[in-house]
Amino acid sequence: MTAPSSEQSLDSLLARHQALGLLRVFTCGSVDDGKSTLIGRLLYDAKLLLDDQLSSLEKDRRTAGGDIDYSLLVDGLAAEREQGITIDVAYRFFATARRKFILADTPGHEQYTRNMVTGASTADLAIVLVDARKGILPQTRRHSTIVSLLGVRQVVLAVNKMDLIGYQETIFDTIAREFAGLAARLGLAQVIAIPVSAGKGDNVIEGSERMPWYRGPALLPFLETVELDKGDTAKPFRLPVQWVNRPDPDFRGLCGTIASGDIQLGDPIIVLPGGQNSRVEAIVTFDGNLDRAETGQAVTLLLEDDIDIGRGDVLVAGEMPMVSDQFTAHLVWMSAEPMIPERSYLFRIGTTVTPGQVTALKYQINVDTGEHLAARTLDLNGIAYCNLAFDRPVVVDAYAACREMGSFIVIDRLTNGTVGAGMIDHGLRRADNLPWQHLDVGKSSRASQKRQKPCVVWFTGLSGSGKSTIANAVEKRLHALGRHTYLLDGDNLRHGLNRDLGFTVADRVENIRRVGEVAKLMINAGLIVLVSFISPFRRERTMVREMVEADEFIEIFVDTPLAICEQRDPKGLYRKARQGDLKNFTGVDSPYEAPENPELVLDTLTRGVDELADQVIGMLERRQ
Repeated sequence: MTAPSSEQSLDSLLARHQALGLLRVFTCGSVDDGKSTLIGRLLYDAKLLLDDQLSSLEKDRRTAGGDIDYSLLVDGLAAEREQGITIDVAYRFFATARRKFILADTPGHEQYTRNMVTGASTADLAIVLVDARKGILPQTRRHSTIVSLLGVRQVVLAVNKMDLIGYQETIFDTIAREFAGLAARLGLAQVIAIPVSAGKGDNVIEGSERMPWYRGPALLPFLETVELDKGDTAKPFRLPVQWVNRPDPDFRGLCGTIASGDIQLGDPIIVLPGGQNSRVEAIVTFDGNLDRAETGQAVTLLLEDDIDIGRGDVLVAGEMPMVSDQFTAHLVWMSAEPMIPERSYLFRIGTTVTPGQVTALKYQINVDTGEHLAARTLDLNGIAYCNLAFDRPVVVDAYAACREMGSFIVIDRLTNGTVGAGMIDHGLRRADNLPWQHLDVGKSSRASQKRQKPCVVWFTGLSGSGKSTIANAVEKRLHALGRHTYLLDGDNLRHGLNRDLGFTVADRVENIRRVGEVAKLMINAGLIVLVSFISPFRRERTMVREMVEADEFIEIFVDTPLAICEQRDPKGLYRKARQGDLKNFTGVDSPYEAPENPELVLDTLTRGVDELADQVIGMLERRQ
């Protein structure tokens, strides 16, 4: 490719760029398919490199004593250069005479699938690389599945390393046909296959004389002319509120980036989920006020009416989005720790962050065959279709209609790390048909009648620590004091409410969720609820704490060392676990996570049951 001639005016170049639009491209494929080399070769042959980049390449070539390693232009991390692989997503911005590009090179290794999802989430086009010697591999299918789920509309199948198979047309055709079948199953309608050699430069920016049988476009000319979807501004207006700007009493601006559609002065808008109505009074930007704004613009809107609006609310116009607390969605799991249904996570959707759970894992997708498989948990890089339930209604669109309003990430509540990403499919109708029924007699009335402050006293500790014994003694004292109580014991509930649950991690999570819901109902009844459960995981104890009011959850850690619990072993469970007859036993082959900040720690080595019960009663009396 040659640089634009001096006769080409800046205005004409800008007009071409604007007409075609910025193209966001990402590469994906299996390990060593040559993604970084292809990008580096494209930049090198198109003369899009700076002098210092060219000098660095030449220096590396002389040091290695061989050919230019084009992948070094993209693999910027030291670890990537040392290992010869891509780890993180590498972004490159460049422009030709016909178009501007943002190109993301994403990792091929399976353990970095999360980074590939990041690169694909905003892309218009995917370049799926395949090594001509290896053909379609499992990671190719995995990445293609994610490309489909993420709604990437344009796909280039780049069959690379054609020089290493002697530029054989039959091998290329075989790979192209196999991928066409995969694309049809995944619903990828716009696919073009291009045979390339990134190392030799064949069909990268110009047609190759070594493959006269191929009559299609080379890679860069195709990217320069591919048509983009222009439908975003025609979609309904959506602006998730990111910040309410109040620099003085006379200015109240709603700041955010327009996710879809456009807005003009005087247009009517609705604020969701509240449902308030108003009109746009002003559209303010850093560069001045506008009469109209559209998708992708960061704006501050002023409304005619003074409405109570906060971060997480959404300004909408046109066709209404979904407002619900239950949805179906595709989920890509990105954590080494499995996803557990009913475990509480944080979900970030637009500018909203809300607690929620995967309530049902409907099926996992086999990326090799597309088969729907039954599964109870979701492991690293797994892809599933599931039901979600949030703690409050949120405003969303289906991902197919609006990426920004239909996508979410999942955050671990303890580590704050991103553990998953997903795409909303549709709302569950049952959520719309289950309004809360108003009751005239509430928690305060019931508590007042009993002359006590309801709460849940949660005893946690290892099996044999003395939880149940202490809880039983505390309830006897409370009963003698005229308090209204109920004791929920882990073993007792497994004879009825939780008789269908085993002791896997997933079953333990569901065990605590059910007990938490029962305890919440009993608090609403005005009772002091004593709960004696091993409850080994901090996440689930935190989940129950957040089910009730801030001062209604009292966590008591019965701190008895494992060795002492094994000595006591009143039910013979440790002996069975050590013999291998009892699987998933806490403290032996299943972990126990001790509380970090409990309201009370009970030391069973230095105090007897009566003294420990007195400690609990004293704390409760101070809180009443």
